[in-house]
Amino acid sequence: MIGAGTAFSGFNLLLIAAGCLSGMLIGMLPGLGPISAIALLIPVSYALAPESGIMMLAGVYYGAIFGGSTSSILLNAPGVAGTVATAFDGYPMAREGRPGKALAIAAYASFIGGTVGVMLLMVLAPQLAEFALAFQSPEYFMLMVLGLSLVFAFAEEGDHLKALAMVLLGLSLATVGTDRASGLPRFTFGSMELMDGISFLVLAMGTFAMTEAVYMAAKARSQIERGPSFGLRSLALGRATTSTMAPAVGRGSILGFFVGTLPGAGATMASFLAYGLEKTFPKPSETPMGRGNARGLAAPEAANNAACTGSFVPLLTLGIPGSGTTAILLGALIAYGIQPGPQLYIEMPSLFWSVVISMYIGNLILLFLNLPLIPYIARILIIPRSLLAPLILMFSVAGVYLVSFNSTDLFMLAGITVSALILRWGGYPMAPLLLGFILGGLLEDNLRRTLMLSDGELNFFLERPAFITLAVITLLIILLPMVRGLLSRASGTNAQ
Repeated sequence: MIGAGTAFSGFNLLLIAAGCLSGMLIGMLPGLGPISAIALLIPVSYALAPESGIMMLAGVYYGAIFGGSTSSILLNAPGVAGTVATAFDGYPMAREGRPGKALAIAAYASFIGGTVGVMLLMVLAPQLAEFALAFQSPEYFMLMVLGLSLVFAFAEEGDHLKALAMVLLGLSLATVGTDRASGLPRFTFGSMELMDGISFLVLAMGTFAMTEAVYMAAKARSQIERGPSFGLRSLALGRATTSTMAPAVGRGSILGFFVGTLPGAGATMASFLAYGLEKTFPKPSETPMGRGNARGLAAPEAANNAACTGSFVPLLTLGIPGSGTTAILLGALIAYGIQPGPQLYIEMPSLFWSVVISMYIGNLILLFLNLPLIPYIARILIIPRSLLAPLILMFSVAGVYLVSFNSTDLFMLAGITVSALILRWGGYPMAPLLLGFILGGLLEDNLRRTLMLSDGELNFFLERPAFITLAVITLLIILLPMVRGLLSRASGTNAQ
């Protein structure tokens, strides 16, 4: 009640709404994610009371994630790692003339995912803090391996080796830069610009947005394949779509929240796991995953928003930032003289519970802000291809340059785009490349710590139930496509 009283005061409601709106608008721009959005508003928060400032910044955080799906769906330009999986089915749906429906599905799934996350956070925060502490380097390492095993879920039938090759390429690119253990440069070839490694934004824009713009410019037709539908009717979801996406949203919300509670996992891991889970169990008589499937869009959107809420568990109860964004929020809390930890919700209940209540308010605000704008946002696709392709190229280049102000990134962007075009022409999927790149650093760090802890003893792993459970799940994910292929061949042989 203390938290609700604080969050529902008129001034704080206005701040939450302002944070959500600014975060949503910044998140819609390719290349500007929640970190950029929060960094822009931190100076404003210092003039406010701690509860008001943190609620506003939290609104910016989930507002940016909520709005980040827009550029992924309409332009195939996931400027934030957490919305990469959204583009897999969201962009094909928009390209087929259903941009309004795709944005509506993302909005509904985001709202439900965030709401489920808030409810679980209210009930389970102290218990989940203990759950997060039980995960150590061996479990995190196996969690990363589990994430990489999703390459078999992303791959089309018969293309598993190509997908594996791409994930290995992603892991290789993740090793470029300074070795975090020794501090020595690796694979930089004497270039100072590569000391910090390859930027995710450069890789994402080169493999998705830039290549799509080139493909778009190469097509003779000047409009999208089907006439896009606008207006409020395009926001209505049919009974078939609702019944299809509802279970996927539920699974994605719960999975995303629990993954988000683990420091270091975050919204990106949650969205990939949710998408892989849905693709592992295809349903007959539905659009194939990766070609505009409602489940493939709803599950990662629910997961990444639930994970954002879940990431506040280690931040508020343990004082451990689970991602770059929550690290900035931790810095803001410390600047207020507040040290997050197990006693925070006892010593400062107004701050702890007002932030939790503000998340639910923010989700409602974002839903009502987003839905009326969808018909207008979707009109981006009315623009002829001859104009839209250069605009995507311009936004991609500007987004990359404005983050680093480094011209080397632009040359790297051009090289990655050319390489991605050649790989796509050869039928190599881009999603496993980004998956390997995103998880590569975490995989390496946790593998090193695991080897130091185990000291080469196999019994060390056998005494960890969580490690064994994750290893079994990983093995099942790898074997499932092989078993399914053998069964389909056997059934085909019997039919003949």
